Amino acid sequence: MRKQMELSTVRVRVAQLVWALCALAAVLLALGALTYALKANSDNGAVTFIRDAAGWLDLGIFDVDNGVKQFSGDSAETKNALFNWGLAAVVWLIVGRIADRLIRP
Repeated sequence: MRKQMELSTVRVRVAQLVWALCALAAVLLALGALTYALKANSDNGAVTFIRDAAGWLDLGIFDVDNGVKQFSGDSAETKNALFNWGLAAVVWLIVGRIADRLIRP
């Protein structure tokens, strides 16, 4: 009985960790899109780090340059970032919640 309780505790902790990592991925994607919307200085190290992390977390499917939806015209790059990375953030949250429910006892 005690071993079963320990296993349940481990599963709860792993589920929490998975959810936290997926939520962090969503936050980084949202911050990346925000750097485009606010026209942040791309020479800044923090902005570069956030954009690089978001570019890695978009998995190539929700890429700013070749994503699910591509806009053209004025401020196309900002629209692409907001739409594609915003959509990627939502997907990370959905996947995180599903994984949490599957792992949790």
